[in-house]
Amino acid sequence: MTASHALGEIVAALAAQQRGAPAAELVGDAELRITRIGPLDGADSSTLSFLSNPRYRSQLAQTAAACVIVAPALADEAAARGAIIRCDDPYLYFAHLTQWWARQARPSFVTGIHPSAVVDPSADIDPAAAVGPLAVIEAGAVVAAGASIGAHCFIGADARIGESTRLAARVTVATGCSIGARGIVHSGAVIGADGFGFAPARDGHWEKIEQLGAVRIGDDVEIGANTCIDRGALDDTVIGDGVKLDNLVQIGHNVIVGAHCAMAGCVGVAGSAVIGAHCSIGGGAIVLGHLQLAEHVVISAATVVTRSIKQPGLYSGVFPIDDNASWEKNAATLRQLHGLRDRLRALEQRARPAQDEQQP
Repeated sequence: MTASHALGEIVAALAAQQRGAPAAELVGDAELRITRIGPLDGADSSTLSFLSNPRYRSQLAQTAAACVIVAPALADEAAARGAIIRCDDPYLYFAHLTQWWARQARPSFVTGIHPSAVVDPSADIDPAAAVGPLAVIEAGAVVAAGASIGAHCFIGADARIGESTRLAARVTVATGCSIGARGIVHSGAVIGADGFGFAPARDGHWEKIEQLGAVRIGDDVEIGANTCIDRGALDDTVIGDGVKLDNLVQIGHNVIVGAHCAMAGCVGVAGSAVIGAHCSIGGGAIVLGHLQLAEHVVISAATVVTRSIKQPGLYSGVFPIDDNASWEKNAATLRQLHGLRDRLRALEQRARPAQDEQQP
């Protein structure tokens, strides 16, 4: 059966949340029934939608949405076509709305250990936790109250899963690693694999450096599908509170990621890099090892960070896309820049004596 909620019920519920959404005012019929959240384009008479990007303002007049979440500047325009929820930050309100909606739709939390799970007798599983089918939990592991361990998950010896943290199916948390409270880890993520450490031997082969550290993840962290966070070589790899990692992100050994950073898909952070709090890194970007990023740094997509960044701001390093023939010519010219710089310096040095002679 399709879920249905009165518009007034939704607004009241969000206002009552402990970690409340932005203050909002409902203008319109509180008894309108809402069955889905959706975009302006394609909305129907039971859809709750939102407008935060001015790019989509043209869709406002045509939408059939029952109600639209808008900023005060657009309230009169939006109200002319139906009910609105007026708030200062529509996008943030929409985020809280999706969380509330998901909680209503999510299956009831069922505590207990599935009969097919393999749990070491010395593991400490809180009675208010849930362990799914075919999960494996090794000796000394701790799973706190409200935590959910999905099917086929592996929790290594002495690992710790914090309160109300949810692990989707097939998550690996290796020996000694820890995740704080209220985390979300999506399928296929591997936390605590060995870092990439090898010493070159004289005969040309590589000698493995055992990775003796762990991974420590703070509270309210979300980790995307198939993301890998390597354990430290000696000290731990550390992910701060509130960090959000997209799918297919690679965090190398001994990296430190400050609180509330966000990294989009396919970002790679090499070993021992230190990233300050509140940084954002676009998809496909690379941060080389042993570098440091200050707080509030924003890295554009596909940028390669080759030096430490000491000041907050937006940084980009993407070679512009072009048709292949033009790109090859530009790339060939770029390779000659160092030689051109030396030739220019030589010409400047030759010209300087003549300029000095002309000075009165």
